Amino acid sequence: MFELPIEERLSSWVKLRNQIETAQNPYELISEFWHSAPFIPYNKQVNPHNPKSWPTPWEIIVENQYDDFTKALMIAYSLKFTKKFNDKLIDIRICLDNSKNVYYNIVCIDDKIAINYKDFDTVPWESIRESFLVENLIEVQPSG
Repeated sequence: MFELPIEERLSSWVKLRNQIETAQNPYELISEFWHSAPFIPYNKQVNPHNPKSWPTPWEIIVENQYDDFTKALMIAYSLKFTKKFNDKLIDIRICLDNSKNVYYNIVCIDDKIAINYKDFDTVPWESIRESFLVENLIEVQPSG
């Protein structure tokens, strides 16, 4: 998907959201999709702590470069822009793993499911919450 022209990338994102609506395991589907996105170490144009600096999902897809935060943002948008997840609480938690001194941008759904932690595997938030200091928690709204 990520090597395709812009219009086809945008169409692929629409297709993903349509698949999420009926998927038995939408978390696995979304994890696999965003796992292969082209990675950049840091996007200095996006301040994870300031939602006003966040690009729309369409702008992110057009730019086609994803740091850890913009991948998390696209995971959240991909869910939030569906009927299936529109009413769910979806937030991005900027977390510090104190034991490793590593930051993670974790997408949480209804304070239960965590995505974008271990190679995009989905884990219960309760099983990892004690490992982190949550530095920022911002609810994602479908207003992109």
